[in-house]
Amino acid sequence: MIKSMFPCFARFIKLFSLNSEYICCNMLKGVVITSYGKVQFVRTDTGVYRCGLKGNLRRLNIRTTNPVAVGDRVLIELSGDMQGLIVEIEERRNYIIRRSTNLSKQAHVLAANIDMVLLLVTLKQPVTTTVFIDRFLATAEAYRIDVTLVFNKIDIYTRNELEAVAELMACYHMAGYRVIETSVTKGTNLNKIKELLNGKVSMISGHSGSGKSSMINALDPGHMLSVGQISEMHLSGKHTTSYAQMLDLSFGGSIIDTPGIRGFGLIDLDKDELYHFFREIFRFSEHCKYYNCKHVNEPGCAVLAAVEEGEIALSRYESYLSLYLGEDDKFRKKSID
Repeated sequence: MIKSMFPCFARFIKLFSLNSEYICCNMLKGVVITSYGKVQFVRTDTGVYRCGLKGNLRRLNIRTTNPVAVGDRVLIELSGDMQGLIVEIEERRNYIIRRSTNLSKQAHVLAANIDMVLLLVTLKQPVTTTVFIDRFLATAEAYRIDVTLVFNKIDIYTRNELEAVAELMACYHMAGYRVIETSVTKGTNLNKIKELLNGKVSMISGHSGSGKSSMINALDPGHMLSVGQISEMHLSGKHTTSYAQMLDLSFGGSIIDTPGIRGFGLIDLDKDELYHFFREIFRFSEHCKYYNCKHVNEPGCAVLAAVEEGEIALSRYESYLSLYLGEDDKFRKKSID
């Protein structure tokens, strides 16, 4: 009886092996390099595939407008000539997520699995407020993502404006951040930016018109991204990058170019842990009289004392207080004499 069953068992093993081979050959791992609405482009060892998203994956992450983000490591099932379907998303090492201030119930993942962010800051054309900067930094801190603040367009500022830039740079340097002043048109400090980007997966972000595409073009002219103009009516940038994309850099590493953003609402940050995500506030909090100090009006608060002594910038503390108290997102504009 065993002998009579063996041929059937052998045929079953052969069939199973063929099916396993088919599954392996029909599946590929890759990285999402472009996210354009419902269409994702995934880079694998055998090329770039145009992919859709499996239906059940759309339902897994209903809290965000995009279940898949650039930088995600995914598994795709091939469905045609250089086409596929994303069937699995690997767990993210980190990501940058924001809540729209106009659509408070929606959140959007800007990029995933990144080593560093270049946040472009401009004093005018357009104005980057300290509230915007601080909210972005708090989110990055929560996910342990290194941020370099790039104070761009220094070639267009007056003497007074340059002094204001220097004050802002000193503020964030004191907080513990890397700060660099740049001019794309003059080539100022672009070599420093290249050194930072080399060998890393980075993301560049900031308001529309802050110079993201121009900077990428200057760093690596082979990409030749579209560059927008500043709206005269609102003195803000027009969106030229309408979708996120990962670009390989000729000198090493890659950079994720993201659409310009106006507001930056926080999401998934515990109110009582908020001070952890302001570097300098967290440092001084160790010396507070009470372990559960909220750094609002408690006696013996080392944070409040540091603000009084100028060791914590007032604008930074005000950003923390605004978030802690749950105030509306009111962007402050730094006045220039």
